Amino acid sequence: MSYHPYDPRMAYDPERRLTDGDVQELKPEGWWGDDGKIARDFKFDTYQAGVDFAVRVAALAEERDHHPDIHIYYRRVRVNYFTHVVGGVTVLDIEGARAVNELWAGVTGA
Repeated sequence: MSYHPYDPRMAYDPERRLTDGDVQELKPEGWWGDDGKIARDFKFDTYQAGVDFAVRVAALAEERDHHPDIHIYYRRVRVNYFTHVVGGVTVLDIEGARAVNELWAGVTGA
């Protein structure tokens, strides 16, 4: 489900930088951060499982044409979302984080 904030002065703009309050209210479960960046760590039993997940996140990003930073740290993967051109978090980042959470749920069965 997409969240599209409506501000009658600005209309809907998915690339508008969200305020810190918006980010705190909208960020999906498990994610932390503020109006500058949101992030989540995913832990794995093996290095290869983390790499496989990172590849799936990359494929998801390609489908959505909105790309997070992905960092692999042995058996942990960190995904960071922010929109470079606006210097902070936009609705596109929130939606990307939600999509990664759905991917994670599919991987873990949670």
